[in-house]
This record gives sequence, structure tokens and C-alpha cells, in this order.
Amino acid sequence: MKTIILCGGRGTRLGEHGTSVPKALIEIGGKPILWHLLKIYAHYGLKDFVLCLGFLGGHIKRHFIEHHWLDQDITLDMTSPHEYQIVKSNRSEDWRIAFVNTGLDTNTGGRVKRVMNFIGKDELFCVTYGDGLANVDIRKLIDFHRSHGKLATLTAVHPISNFGIMKLDSDGSVSKFQEKPQLKDWINGGFFVFDRRVFDYLDDNCILEREPLERLASERQLIAYQHTGFWKCMDTYKDNMEFNEIWNSSADWKVWQ
Repeated sequence: MKTIILCGGRGTRLGEHGTSVPKALIEIGGKPILWHLLKIYAHYGLKDFVLCLGFLGGHIKRHFIEHHWLDQDITLDMTSPHEYQIVKSNRSEDWRIAFVNTGLDTNTGGRVKRVMNFIGKDELFCVTYGDGLANVDIRKLIDFHRSHGKLATLTAVHPISNFGIMKLDSDGSVSKFQEKPQLKDWINGGFFVFDRRVFDYLDDNCILEREPLERLASERQLIAYQHTGFWKCMDTYKDNMEFNEIWNSSADWKVWQ
């Protein structure tokens, strides 16, 4: 089964980091957020990826190509052009990655539609955003999708509030104060599983979260996998700093060894 990663958007709220580096390459603990995401899926046996590239997509290609060589012990025979020999392979990842240019400003649904040919004949495929991490059990997610028979599954999560909340008594006294609690509402956290018939709901530049998901919902073909564990997305530089703090303490999304 293949996994589509949406990593073509602009990191407009990441300041200077989002203008010179694609958001997918912003680092957490010295590794791009995209690397962390691929490690999550690979842990559950999904190692065939399709990257939907857009803004600064060449940087993402270059990162993986260069690191493929930099991680090896090689010999170079300079008397014979381009004669390289790998002496020792130090790679720990056994991934297959398709890098697909899906347009500079293409919307999310359009990006998925444009990589349809890379899915092959698979009946199911996964899709997720390149800026969000979670400790979702991908195998349980896929099993859940297969159990209900609908065309689409999304992972529903409880977001963390951007602000602390207070409970006030009638006289204005603060009876409860909680800093940035987890909210009770559910939101779309990505980590989708789609039947290939979902491609029929997409066009070349649609917004996945608008017409396609709204139509699937109206036809009762969309269901939520309710995830109550860790989930966080990276929209701002502050989010990146928080991700690094979590990595250095609990690394909640690190499901691999």
C-alpha cells in the first residue's frame, strides 16, 4: 500500500524559515519533519511513498538524493569519470520514494489527483499532511477502514488550545485555571485511508477538505477514526520550537525503535 504525503505548500507562518526551506524540511531534533513522518509509516510496514511536491520541491529531492550518498562509505576512482563504489552501506531506511511535481500553488485535492498514476492498481492508499505528527497506530487505522466499508477514513483528533482557559464564579473569582488544555471538539488531523474510488471525487485543482470531503460526508462515505493520543501540526516557528522541546523530552510520536 502506498502513502501520499502532501508537502507542496508554503510555510507562510514560519517566518524566514518558510521562505528559504520547504516546510517538510524544517528540522526536529536534527531531522526534517518529513523524515519523522516517513519513520512513523515505515514502522507499520508502509514504506512506499509518493511525495506531492510544490514550493521548493527541488530542495526535498536534493535532500534525499544527497543524503543517500552522504550516508555511505564510498571510494571514488578519479581516473575514471563517475566511478563510485559503495564500500559500506550505512542506510537504516529501506523506503521507496516517488518525487512528483504537482504544481507550485495546486490545492490539496488537486495534488492527490495528480499522483493517481503512482498508486497503480492498489485498492487502498493512505494520505496525510507533511506538517503533522502523531502516534497513530497506522495498522489499526487501516484495519478500521477495512471494517466499515466506506470510501474514506480520516483521523479525528482533539487539538490543543492556543490559550489557557479559566472558569469564573459569579463574582468573577477564578475557580479553575488551565494552561492550553486539549479541547473537546474534534478536528481533521489528516492520516487518511482512501479507497481508490475517491479519485472520482477529485479534480485537478480542488481543495480536498472542501468539495470532496463534504460530498463524501453528505453521501455517508466518510468516517472518522477517533485518535485520543498525541497529535500536533507545525504551522508556526513557535510550533517548531515546541516540537523540538517534545523531541528532547518525551518524543511522543516516536513509535519506532
